[in-house]
Amino acid sequence: MVTWTTNFASLISSTPTAFGLVAAQATSYQTLSTAFTTAYNTARADGTRTPAAISTKNQAKVNMIASARSLAKIIQAYPSLTNAQRLSLGLTVHAAPSPIPVPGTSPDLDIVSSTGNTVKIRLHDSTSGSKRGKPAGVAGASIFSFVGAVPPSDASGWNFEGNTTKTEVVVSFPSGTAPGARVWLCAFWYNAKSQAGQACAAVGTNIPGGGSMGMAA
Repeated sequence: MVTWTTNFASLISSTPTAFGLVAAQATSYQTLSTAFTTAYNTARADGTRTPAAISTKNQAKVNMIASARSLAKIIQAYPSLTNAQRLSLGLTVHAAPSPIPVPGTSPDLDIVSSTGNTVKIRLHDSTSGSKRGKPAGVAGASIFSFVGAVPPSDASGWNFEGNTTKTEVVVSFPSGTAPGARVWLCAFWYNAKSQAGQACAAVGTNIPGGGSMGMAA
């Protein structure tokens, strides 16, 4: 602690503005650092190691640490500060956050069942060989539907059913959907920043009848 504070005080006193501080802050800290170092050496020496000296050292340490933490917050937030400067001061160098990638694959969509006007689907990672689960970095999926013989070639023709964080979803089609109508479903993954990946190929099935519109997960 003595070594750390001596180095810290020396650097910020030498060039306070380089660390986002002003001279008065560096001077105030230097005083507290010197007081702690002096009290520490007094409490450590055989001839002066008394309960009073130890108490003085402990209080000086509390004062110095409180000031160091306050200054460290200012320094760490200083836009021009480099990691080399952080290391020179003995401060923590925080790892850069890993960027959240846009989903790089489309989901596999399987038709599980078709009952009444509802179709149950299952989504899973198209690259893992598994029939369950989302890929790493995927927060959920957006589901789309279409009623008709041939699915639309662009997004404008699809009906948005909703977003889900689950991999098994029940999609309900309109009550006026004719018995035996051809229906289609597709989906794409999205990440925690709501950035979408590629949509999967449309998957079709026939449903026997109608009901109410909506999606349940």
